[in-house]
Amino acid sequence: MDTDAARTRILDAAEELFYAQGVQAVGMDAVRTAAGVTLRRLYQLFPSKDDLVEAYLERRDRRWLAELAAHVDASADVPAERVLAVYDWLADWFARPGFRGCAFVNSYGELGATAPGVAGAARRHKEALRDYLAGLAEDAGAPAGTGVHLALLAEGAITLAALTRTPDPATEAREAARLLLAAGAGTGTTGSARAGTTAGATT
Repeated sequence: MDTDAARTRILDAAEELFYAQGVQAVGMDAVRTAAGVTLRRLYQLFPSKDDLVEAYLERRDRRWLAELAAHVDASADVPAERVLAVYDWLADWFARPGFRGCAFVNSYGELGATAPGVAGAARRHKEALRDYLAGLAEDAGAPAGTGVHLALLAEGAITLAALTRTPDPATEAREAARLLLAAGAGTGTTGSARAGTTAGATT
């Protein structure tokens, strides 16, 4: 097995195990077994568990944001509706059987205080989501700072959905975002056509 294939198999196994069970509950031997590689090979590619967690989060960040952006791009052309499509995608994600909240917050809560690389990966993900939402808000003509408010709505929805095990927080955050955009534009509505369910795995 070449290095790229081994790395992919290890990261696939780590993502499934860490997200479902928690980072601290999963040992490197469990990852090795699930990936079908030797322990020596695992440690050659990821010298420590922190290194593996950081790599898992960095890959998940790229995939999660790419899936979100693809949904938004496919859902709407009107700038304000593109913003609202973010919350439609969150509702779809929350409804998936394997949803366990935010992988970045979960990992930070377990290792953030002792693993700077893990903490950094979590912060970069949150900054990337905020920046993405800021770009959508700017395209919609929203006032400066709206992207931060939209990000807070998204983050709150993710946390509540993890606790309540329902997609309802995304619907509520979507309505708050609609009102926020309407207030910024000085109008009463921004449109609310809901997009269809997306498929695929994430974060």
